[in-house]
Amino acid sequence: YQRVGPAAYKNNLDNTLALDSMFGNPHQNFKTVHVAGTNGKGSVSHMLASVLQRAGYKVGLYTSPHLKDYRERIKINGQMIPEEKVCSFLERFFNLNSTAKVEPSFFELSVAMAFDYFSNEMIDVAIVEVGLGGRLDSTNIITPEVSVITNISFDHTALLGNTLPLIANEKAGIIKPGVPVVVGENQSETAPVFMQKAQQEKAPLIFADSDYHISVQPEGKLMVSSCCSIICRGLKPDLEGMYQRKNLLTSIATIELLKKKGFELSEQNVVNGLGSVVVNTGLLGRWQKISSKPDIVCDTGHNEAGISLVVQQLSKCSYDKLHIVFGTVNDKDLVPILKLLPVNAVYYFTRANVDRALDPELLQNQAVTYNLHGKVFSSVNGALGAAKSAATENDLIFVGGSTFVVAEVM
Repeated sequence: YQRVGPAAYKNNLDNTLALDSMFGNPHQNFKTVHVAGTNGKGSVSHMLASVLQRAGYKVGLYTSPHLKDYRERIKINGQMIPEEKVCSFLERFFNLNSTAKVEPSFFELSVAMAFDYFSNEMIDVAIVEVGLGGRLDSTNIITPEVSVITNISFDHTALLGNTLPLIANEKAGIIKPGVPVVVGENQSETAPVFMQKAQQEKAPLIFADSDYHISVQPEGKLMVSSCCSIICRGLKPDLEGMYQRKNLLTSIATIELLKKKGFELSEQNVVNGLGSVVVNTGLLGRWQKISSKPDIVCDTGHNEAGISLVVQQLSKCSYDKLHIVFGTVNDKDLVPILKLLPVNAVYYFTRANVDRALDPELLQNQAVTYNLHGKVFSSVNGALGAAKSAATENDLIFVGGSTFVVAEVM
C-alpha cells in the first residue's frame, strides 16, 4: 500500500489471523494500547511510549509508515528492531509458510513481525498504531487496555468512505467490549458514531478535549487540568507545533485511564516523558527543524486536516520569505489541500521516488488555479537544493505534502 496505494489494500483480517496463529498468537503475551485516527495517531503513540518508558516499563512501539529505515516501525524502548531479527523472522516465515501458503501483504507481515518480536522480548506493554482505518486494519486483532481515536478528517476516502460519519465508523471498529475509549476531539458529525459504538460495546467513553484543558504557566510551561483537579504541571513538551496540544490532551486522557488500569505513572513520569519524546522514541518528521540559516522545517501532515494545522503553524513563524518544497501522491484529493496553502510563498513542486507520487507538472497546473506559483523539479533533492540557493538567512523553507517527500529530505 505504501508504494502503490489502494490496489494493495486488504479488506479483511484473514491473513493477519493466519499469520498470528502461525507464530503461536504472540499478541496475547503482552498488554497493548491501540491508537487510531486520521491525524496525530503517530505523535500520540510516541508520547504514550515515552511516558511509559520514563516510568520504567519495557515498551514496544509499532507505527507506520517509516521515513528512513523500515525498522523504525518496530521499536522497544526507542531502539529499532535489529536487522538480524528482521531476517530471522522472515526465514521462519518462509519455512512455516511452505505448507500454509499464506500470501500476506507487506503490512500484514510487518504486524506479525512486530507482535512476534514483542512477545519474544517479553515487553510489558505495546503501543500499537493503526495503519489505515481501524475495523479492518491488521492491528485490530488485539484487545487493548485502552482504545484511542485521535480525530476524524478526510483521508483515504476511496477506502474508508466519503463522509466523516462513515470514516468514523471505520475508526470506531477498534472499540472492544468493556475496553475504555479516549476520543481526542469531540466533533459534532462524528461524536454520535463513537457514542453509539461505545454504548453497544459497553465501553466507557471520554472525549479528551471536553474533559481536559491546557493553560499556560510562567516561562511558557503548560498545565493540564480536568473539571475538578490539576492533572499535571510544569509541562514543556519537546514536540513543537501548536497542533501538538491536541495530541497532548489525548495522551494525558489515555494516561489517566492507564493509571486506573494499574499502571504506575507519576506526574514526574508524565512531565519527563512528554518533555523528551524525540530522545526516548526517535520520532521523526513532526514539525522538525533540520537546518538553520535559513531555517528548514519539515512535517509529514498530508491530508486536509494535517495541512490546515501546518498552515496555522506557518502563520505564527517569522521570516522574510517563505519557500515551500511540495509534493503529494496521485490518489489524493488535491482541491481542499491547495485551497489551504499560502499564496505568499514561492513553490518548488516535486515528486518523491515512489510509484504513487503525483507528476509535479500536474501538481503545478492545479496549484496555479489557486494562485500558487513556482517551478517544477524532477526530484525532491533538486527542489530543496533550488530552495536553499534562492533563500536568504532570514527566510523559511518548509518541506511537506507527503510522508515520502519528507523521508527523502531526511
